[in-house]
Amino acid sequence: MRLTGQHLISANFHASSNETFRAVNPVTGEPLEGEFSEGGREDVAVAANLAEQDFADFRQTSGLKRAELLDTIADELLNLKNLIIKRANLETGLPLPRLEGELGRTVNQLKMFAQLVQEDAYKLLQIDQAIPERQPLPKPDLRLTQIPIGPVAIFGASNFPLAFSVAGGDTASALAAGCPVVVKGHPAHPGTSELAGRAIQQAVIKTGLPDGVFSMIQGSGHDVGTALVTHPQIKVVAFTGSQTGGRALFDLAAARSEPIPVFAEMGSVNPIFLLPQALKENGQILVQKYAESLTLGVGQFCTQPGLLFAVKGRDLDAFVQNVKNRLERMNPLPMLHVGIKQNYNDKLKRLTTIQGVNQVAGGASQSDIDCFALPALLFLTADDFLLNPHISEEVFGPSSVVVQCESQEQMLILAENLSGQLSATVHATLNEEDFCRRLFTVLEKKAGRLILNDFPTGVEVCRAMNHGGPYPASTDSRFSSVGTTAINRFLRPVCYQNFSNQLLPSELQDGRNQ
Repeated sequence: MRLTGQHLISANFHASSNETFRAVNPVTGEPLEGEFSEGGREDVAVAANLAEQDFADFRQTSGLKRAELLDTIADELLNLKNLIIKRANLETGLPLPRLEGELGRTVNQLKMFAQLVQEDAYKLLQIDQAIPERQPLPKPDLRLTQIPIGPVAIFGASNFPLAFSVAGGDTASALAAGCPVVVKGHPAHPGTSELAGRAIQQAVIKTGLPDGVFSMIQGSGHDVGTALVTHPQIKVVAFTGSQTGGRALFDLAAARSEPIPVFAEMGSVNPIFLLPQALKENGQILVQKYAESLTLGVGQFCTQPGLLFAVKGRDLDAFVQNVKNRLERMNPLPMLHVGIKQNYNDKLKRLTTIQGVNQVAGGASQSDIDCFALPALLFLTADDFLLNPHISEEVFGPSSVVVQCESQEQMLILAENLSGQLSATVHATLNEEDFCRRLFTVLEKKAGRLILNDFPTGVEVCRAMNHGGPYPASTDSRFSSVGTTAINRFLRPVCYQNFSNQLLPSELQDGRNQ
């Protein structure tokens, strides 16, 4: 299948500009085949107006019809599996097994939402029947359901070219809710984005749904994103990426004459707390698992553990030395693109200039012209950590900071000083449960997912998962971008008072399930 390099707007290929850009192979540094059109405000306006035009029809579709769409998207992705994985490998440098697993996750979450919307439970229905004889005033009949919020702007993520991109969880949950989507493809993998977009486009056609249900616009700069967030027909934004990018979109949306919600997942340092007995009894396995977790995917996971706290002593000294030995045996690996690699270098260099920070292993690459990076391990005391809040900011890449505490009580102080996180982990033995309970009481105020005796990398896609957290991990800690509850971002409650049975939405009618 030949890449067109054009935008996918409704059922058509579209390009309003002669300006183009190309993807670059992060392993070789060579430009890849295919020129992709630079999008602009005109393209966004066409897509957003079509989405709003067809929203009325799409929001009225049954759960069964939306399930058919989601299942058909999954099937179309599998039909293009070899092409998608091959192109994603060239554009991201991610290994084939990782991409195969990610495509499987993408398909599975589409099917998960297809199952969800076949029942009305996700609408959180509430029915309070009338009590006309109540004194001193009669009680009205009140019934609550959830309805789609409107066209959604979705931003593809760099680190998950499939599962958090064009056909990823944001798109799946928005379509499941009954909201048309306009996706901005990520400029680092435009070919992968086009292939996934064509799978969705084909599924919309096959299921006979309105053309405006899905559009995708490419662009290497900020113009498309700005135009999307500020277009009056867009009613909600979903974003996965950096704090800088997410906050910029949030501020744009808040400045509109009609402000709209931005659900931005912006990463975190996912702190790990090693309690003394757990470190003493499980030191070797913790060394292995920690090193694997911080370097998984070249550290380019939003759940990568960037901070580790432990109490000083010989066990911690041995732990740090063994992690150092493991990291120094690793070869440089390619990051997703040169911009990410340069940002990793810059932030590492900045950390090493802070008083008290010691570089134990690895460090910034000497070259700024390729995408290869080394893992890094940094070390400092808790007192120095408290004096330098910037140490707790995310470094997107394979690095982590070990903080040596004087005592477990000081661990509690450090936990209280943390900002919002996607996850927080504690390793403890049964004998340490009392302190563990005190620590989790603090951490549950800081993180959206709490982990005991495991590691944060790897996010299970299921009903019970929460992938979000207090700011700056996300812009709204009440919502998740992973799991079935992700659909709640694209619904809003409506209450119906004293409606006749025939005028009520079908899910609220008396006798519906009789």
